[in-house]
Amino acid sequence: MSPASPAQRSASSSSGASRVAVVLAAGKGTRMKSERAKVLHEAGGRPLLAWALDAARAAGCARILAVVGHAAGEVRAAFSDAVDVTWIEQREQLGTGHALLQAEPHLTGEALALVLSGDVPLVRAETLGRLAEEAERGWGAMAVATLAEPGALGRVIADARGDLARIVEARDATRDELAIRRVNAGIYALPAPAIFGFLHRLSPDNDQGELYLTDAVTAAACAGHRVALVELEDPDEALGVNDRLELARVHRLLVARKLRVLALGGATFLDPDTTALGPEVEVGRDSVVHASVTLSGATRIGQGVTIHAGAWIRDSTIGAGAVIEPYSVLDGAAVGAGCRVGPFARLRPGAVLGEKAKVGNFVEIKNSTLGAGAKANHLAYLGDATVGGAITCNYDGQAKHPTTIGERAFIGSDTMLVAPVEVGDNAVTAAGSVITQDVPAGALAVERTRQRNVPGWSKRRPRGAARRS
Repeated sequence: MSPASPAQRSASSSSGASRVAVVLAAGKGTRMKSERAKVLHEAGGRPLLAWALDAARAAGCARILAVVGHAAGEVRAAFSDAVDVTWIEQREQLGTGHALLQAEPHLTGEALALVLSGDVPLVRAETLGRLAEEAERGWGAMAVATLAEPGALGRVIADARGDLARIVEARDATRDELAIRRVNAGIYALPAPAIFGFLHRLSPDNDQGELYLTDAVTAAACAGHRVALVELEDPDEALGVNDRLELARVHRLLVARKLRVLALGGATFLDPDTTALGPEVEVGRDSVVHASVTLSGATRIGQGVTIHAGAWIRDSTIGAGAVIEPYSVLDGAAVGAGCRVGPFARLRPGAVLGEKAKVGNFVEIKNSTLGAGAKANHLAYLGDATVGGAITCNYDGQAKHPTTIGERAFIGSDTMLVAPVEVGDNAVTAAGSVITQDVPAGALAVERTRQRNVPGWSKRRPRGAARRS
């Protein structure tokens, strides 16, 4: 654990307040036109709420309280493995101030509440840390963003010290106030239980009949409490999701963040705008990713890998120097170093390719292993089979013939399968065999000529003949 900053040590010694995240995720999101909870819609490969929860964790919050409302059961079920989250249901959605009030019974001791929204996925842990540090120097803090065109958003008015004086809605602002481009980002660091006193004094005397958190924060500032204004280094951190267009926008921004990290680490993306990247993906140095590629889940790409256009890869590992040809699909596969896959190949869960194995066009492999150097060049299906260094001899000079390998069959190293031939389920071929007849299910096929030694062969060879290894 890194040492605390002087400001953190001072705040901890004077107040003893711990940092607790309160994630407001109760909104129905009617503009999404969806039966699903808004915070479960995905951007950047994860539900919106997952990004907010991870930011809180990375900011070192001792506890996470999530206030959910619409489809609360669905949201909790989607995060059933989030054992560090306390779920709080807001049965009536009566505004952000009302939502934060639902956390009051869970914040009985002194704490610093980092308040963020479950539909604002771009917020960074570093921003939450800055908010907390500023709040610990005074009473509270709120994030603000300076926008080129604030439009109908409320303007944040600062006092002579640069702290919060008040927030004015655009419809109520004067011409001079409308010229201000600083707006509320909706992310706060507020002291508990002190903030609840201001929340309880709110009244729903507005068009929506709701309790607004901004009104409570403004009231605290007017009462003489210092509410620091923390400018976002990236205004996009304040972007929320209210409809599908905004969802698409934050998705591309999240992907661009991930792509930037991988590119600065040494990977090349030839067409970033058409590349889809999940948050857990790793890509090694000197790897090249072409256009329209999707990399998701726990995918690990080694060094010097080439992934051509249209490839779709999930939860797979790809060894150094491998080449994935266009429009191949890899799902839960393990590809060894130097392999070549595709084009139009499909590797399903459990597919394992040894070093320098080759899988050609329109080959499908499921729960099967191709040994080092093995080849399945085209138009083949391998399911529940093990193939080690085998060769299918399917062309007799005039026509091509099929080779069929049954489930759980084991093909020994350097076996030649001379088509047309069928190896039954659970059958085994001995290493070095040339199989010209069908192998029944469960049988062992051994085909080897008797070894013959020719004495004195080296002396009878023509003089000067090169020795072959």
